[in-house]
Amino acid sequence: MKEEKLNNVPFLDLRAVNEVHRSALIGAFERVLDSGWYIMGNELKTFEQAFAAYIGVRHCVGVANGLDALTLVLRAWKELGVLAEGDEVLVPANTYIASILSITENRLRPVLVEPDPATYNIDPMCLMKALTKRTRAVLPVHLYGNAADLTKINAFAQDHGLKVLEDAAQAQGACHAGRRVGALGDAAGFSFYPGKNFGALGDAGAVTTDDDQLASLLRALRNYGSEKKYYNGYQGPNSRLDELQAALLRVKLSTLDHENARRREIAHRYLTKIKHPLVNLPIEPSESMAHVWHIFVVRSAKRDELQQHLTGNGIGTVIHYPLPPHRQAAFRGSIWCNVTLPLTEAIHNEVLSLPLSPVMSDVQVDQVIKSVNAFTPYN
Repeated sequence: MKEEKLNNVPFLDLRAVNEVHRSALIGAFERVLDSGWYIMGNELKTFEQAFAAYIGVRHCVGVANGLDALTLVLRAWKELGVLAEGDEVLVPANTYIASILSITENRLRPVLVEPDPATYNIDPMCLMKALTKRTRAVLPVHLYGNAADLTKINAFAQDHGLKVLEDAAQAQGACHAGRRVGALGDAAGFSFYPGKNFGALGDAGAVTTDDDQLASLLRALRNYGSEKKYYNGYQGPNSRLDELQAALLRVKLSTLDHENARRREIAHRYLTKIKHPLVNLPIEPSESMAHVWHIFVVRSAKRDELQQHLTGNGIGTVIHYPLPPHRQAAFRGSIWCNVTLPLTEAIHNEVLSLPLSPVMSDVQVDQVIKSVNAFTPYN
């Protein structure tokens, strides 16, 4: 039985990830339970202050999830007259669908931009081709935990009077040009979904920004549009980060950098030890803190065979993502559902994510490497 456990490497063992924090998490739960205050209290306020300080911004606004974080920023910019229905937002074509949904939910138009094949992030060189007279914002995604090139993206946005909203759902703790993601654009949306590098024990999210007016409006919008109880200035949703998740997140924030460092160690080992000619590896950024390796994504023209081989060897894998947003049934009939995006489509046909988490042992890492290198395709 022991040998069988050693021979299996799960894609992500969330129980083991949270077991490291067990005592402190239980203490946080009991503190919230005993307080008798479960929504919009001191735990949320304290977490918001701590996360804002960690990111390096003036404001953090806790919300229910990462999708709401992005959606509410765009909604707030509409309320402030920065955006109007039908305006265009430039967004990477190969992102998770949530990035797109935040745009369409606000009756804005997503304009899909091909990624840089080396980083998988939105290609700054392609932004000009996508620019029109209705373009009002850019929504770069720090995909897989790799910081997008916000130096070039911000320069483009400033030249054309555009807002920049970072999708930082996968990149908590990553840096670019000496600053953490979440402090690079006009605002950023974070997800604290349990599987993220910095995950809650349920759905949770936040917005970070240095914009005082935006932060004030977001605090109202997340709470039924109310700045004062029972008085509603806006038609807002209920998207509040609850006291329990805020307390649990406070516990895990203290070890985020340490856990990201372990992720980098594992990624570096993969990058130096995987030597299969049919497996294309991601690049290791020159900036040491630029990538937090939320997931380790390889590409292979034999992706499905590789996945079957790894499964047969007890290695868990996931495809992030099998179908790009513009091919999803949800967008059937949209004005861009039939566009051709060859690079994006090739990426989605070839990507495969290998196990990577801060609680993986060196033995497990070596088992993944050995199994990948032993892959023999059918033909």
